[in-house]
Amino acid sequence: MSQERLQQSQSAGGPHHFLSQLVGAWEGVARTWFEPDTVADESPITGTIRGVLDGRFVVHEYTSAMGGKPLAGMATLGYHLDGGHFTMVWVDTFHVGTDILNSVGTPGVSDRFSVLGSYFTGEQSPRWGWRTDIEVRGPDSLLITHFNIQPGEDAQKAIEIQYRRRS
Repeated sequence: MSQERLQQSQSAGGPHHFLSQLVGAWEGVARTWFEPDTVADESPITGTIRGVLDGRFVVHEYTSAMGGKPLAGMATLGYHLDGGHFTMVWVDTFHVGTDILNSVGTPGVSDRFSVLGSYFTGEQSPRWGWRTDIEVRGPDSLLITHFNIQPGEDAQKAIEIQYRRRS
């Protein structure tokens, strides 16, 4: 990766510029589904997204709750210039346990963030898919949606975070 390619990616319309639009202090609501069409939990969420390593990556740190019990997590998001795709690693105190969820996006997508990873649900089960989509809905509005993908099934909404920028 050359410094010139990174600078191009950080200019308006580039994938690293997209990531820079996520930077800030956020608050909102997190909704969780365990089955379609039934919200299992709705809790306040606060998060901070900051740029690191000269804008190569952003780190999202957040706190919320599930069923009244506190949870926290963090994700590092980036764009792999050579591979032409977004990447993310995610850890938290509720969903991924002691695993690190690694996700990779589809090559060629640079105007939105969408990545796919997988996780185990038990020792004998096949891995399930986990898709994360991030949409900037304006300078002060951000939507993060996570989808659970059971083997052989369609994606089902699992978590939706509606953020607004804190002033």
